[in-house]
Amino acid sequence: MGAKSARVPQQLVRHRTSTIRASTLSRLQDDTTKYFDFVVIGSGVAGLRYALEVSKHGSVAIITKAEPHESNTNYAQGGVSAVLCPSDSVESHMNDTIVAGAYLCDEESVRVVCTEGPERVKELIAMGASFDHGEDGRLHLAREGGHSHNRIVHSADMTGREIERALLEAVDNDENIYLFGHHFAIDLLTCQVSICCSHAKKWWLYCYGVDSIDIETQKVVRFISKVATGDGIAISHRAQAVISNMEFVQFHPTALSDEGLPIKPSKRRENAFLITEAVRGDGGILFNQSMERFMPLYDDREELAPRDVVARSIDDQLKKRGEKYVLLDISHKPREKILSHFPNIAAECLQYGLDITRQPIPVVPAAHYMCGGVRAGLQGETNVKGLYVAGEVACTGLHGANRLASNSLLEALVFARRAVQPSIDHMIDADTDPSFAVKWARPMLPWSLKDSVLSDIIEKTKQTRMELQSVMWEYVGIVRSTGRLKNAEWKIGDLESEWEEFLFRRGWKSTMVGIEACEMRNLFCCAKLVVKSALARRESRGLHFTEDFPYLEESKRKPTVIFPTATQELTWSSKPLQRQLQCK
Repeated sequence: MGAKSARVPQQLVRHRTSTIRASTLSRLQDDTTKYFDFVVIGSGVAGLRYALEVSKHGSVAIITKAEPHESNTNYAQGGVSAVLCPSDSVESHMNDTIVAGAYLCDEESVRVVCTEGPERVKELIAMGASFDHGEDGRLHLAREGGHSHNRIVHSADMTGREIERALLEAVDNDENIYLFGHHFAIDLLTCQVSICCSHAKKWWLYCYGVDSIDIETQKVVRFISKVATGDGIAISHRAQAVISNMEFVQFHPTALSDEGLPIKPSKRRENAFLITEAVRGDGGILFNQSMERFMPLYDDREELAPRDVVARSIDDQLKKRGEKYVLLDISHKPREKILSHFPNIAAECLQYGLDITRQPIPVVPAAHYMCGGVRAGLQGETNVKGLYVAGEVACTGLHGANRLASNSLLEALVFARRAVQPSIDHMIDADTDPSFAVKWARPMLPWSLKDSVLSDIIEKTKQTRMELQSVMWEYVGIVRSTGRLKNAEWKIGDLESEWEEFLFRRGWKSTMVGIEACEMRNLFCCAKLVVKSALARRESRGLHFTEDFPYLEESKRKPTVIFPTATQELTWSSKPLQRQLQCK
């Protein structure tokens, strides 16, 4: 998630020297084993904000699989929601969040975020994040779907990029933080520890670090720490963390549709380009291709309805009319205002021949955000001791069945900060035995395989990835049914078996790792969690709409929870590569 689209020389120097600097931390340090007090997986807003606080109490490694700025935060356009206007209130923000979340939100979590949010935003400003101000000199507060007040702090339509810039700059100046870019997290290193309690022995699961692939040197690097924060639902699930609410996949209602652009892109986008909620908040109107406004037919809040409502409404229009996109029009607003509020969107569209100050924008819903994830308490804690989560990986109870616009960055900031003290306490109490580093078997890179075999495996994996995406879009999309979900379950299982059999038939071993293969196993793992959760919810609530149970059921207003099981499914994607240890 980045703050800057271009590489920053100072950050690159920092990245190149981080391994050298980290090696001085301990005589036990080497190229493939590194020891820190805290290990953070992911360089988005949650990971960076957490690292900046805990670095006051110990050494911190941040590992991220691309450049440090390449994270979801960087692409967050709209802003951060917070109560910063006298006419607004915490209770109003809470109510908007709970209504948008279809009353599945955890009220205590909502209160914590809405109450502490303003202070977290002020901290960002104090750290140098620059947000837009109005003519009166005060912060310009925008409005987005589902909000009853203007409360979105933003930096034009590139808010995430500005937040990432400010945080990365602070990280770069922190001598206790070591950034490891191009390190792909494989699996968490866990151990069962017995503790005598009330004359009985209890077993607790502890996290002691993470294995990663250094993409640049093509080595497996093991990070041993007293505390780990994870950004991967799949690796946390394999480490037996509790998972919750995975059926609630949020579709952004308005992603740019390449089909409707005057000049078509020369190649298919890997990620959708999103048209921020703030366009509708600023008065943007949705039309079908006959220029008929349709949102009043679906909801009294019209274009300012929550995302789940708008996405389903667009989906219904497309299916009824047999069209591939609808139109979002902001051209009735003054040209200067459009260009000042949405410069990034205007520039992106203009390179494909579309002037948003004069023409409507072709848009279509796109899968965007996971409201579920690793079940976390009010301090970001999980059922795995030493593992704390914040950001999109976490299910804190804030979003319920549907995330209110611009609540995601706020949640990440609040829970990253709340995880600090308990993880410091855990770090102080933890007695990490350095010999742990050699107790887990190390994953292997597939050097023993021929280049032609590796090429075949990579090509097969790319094909399988596209097929899985197709299955998820067709059978687990905006509108679901039990039959389609069961079809998805069957197809995913077959696809996974076929892919794994291909790998192992070509000489792949169960302890081998590669970027493409590890990403694929994570995708299979998450896809199965989504389908399993969707089949378990026998009602329609928020982002989960099923034709077989089209109504809300008050008796079913509770989270979906997937507990770890003693007998893991016997697939490669469902098991950690390392055997879980019993430490005491």
